[in-house]
Amino acid sequence: MSNPIYLALDVPQLDAAKDLLSKVRSHIGGVKLGLEFFYAHGHHGVMEVAHASGLPIFLDLKLHDIPNTVAGAMQSIHVLEPAIITVHASGGRAMMEDAKAAAGENCKVVAVTMLTSLDENDLARTGVSGTPHDHVMRLAELAESAGLDGIVCSGQEVGSVHKQWKHGFFVVPGLRPAGSAGGDQKRTVTPRKARDDGASVLVIGRPISKAADPLAAAREIEATL
Repeated sequence: MSNPIYLALDVPQLDAAKDLLSKVRSHIGGVKLGLEFFYAHGHHGVMEVAHASGLPIFLDLKLHDIPNTVAGAMQSIHVLEPAIITVHASGGRAMMEDAKAAAGENCKVVAVTMLTSLDENDLARTGVSGTPHDHVMRLAELAESAGLDGIVCSGQEVGSVHKQWKHGFFVVPGLRPAGSAGGDQKRTVTPRKARDDGASVLVIGRPISKAADPLAAAREIEATL
């Protein structure tokens, strides 16, 4: 991948999304569309963005249900031809196996391990013991055994996961350029650090989309890689 930056277009306004894309398209390698965008615009919105950008689409839908339901959901989005789609690793091995079996031929299925907005205290409140690193490593092993292409994890874990899973495909969100505010993200690293540690895709949203000059922000981030 020549440019690993996927712009997170997590906005409900289609026109605003397309306008932002027109400004930064030459400095990103793909587009990530999450729940907020998908619920607002559905299949039509995804197709409009794909047409406007001409870039690979990452559907970050974080599917998590019984295996049969997730497989059906995967089949229902074949027409959108996403390059990447997410499921939750905590849905279990059978669910992940069925998701991968139902995915399009050229679609990478990656498992969300632990949201970057969570830390060890949050894990404990949900009954999960151990550190975020331990939790991510366990779920990465489960995702690999289920035949998935890779996982989603924070930049703090991607180096360890890459050593364990040499040929995995690793999506890293929650990235913040040096000196920028973390916001609601608790486990962040810089895009350069994540890339050096083995990230395949760098998901970057607010540092570009909320910048006073999105084009300049995208160009500056790309220049660090």
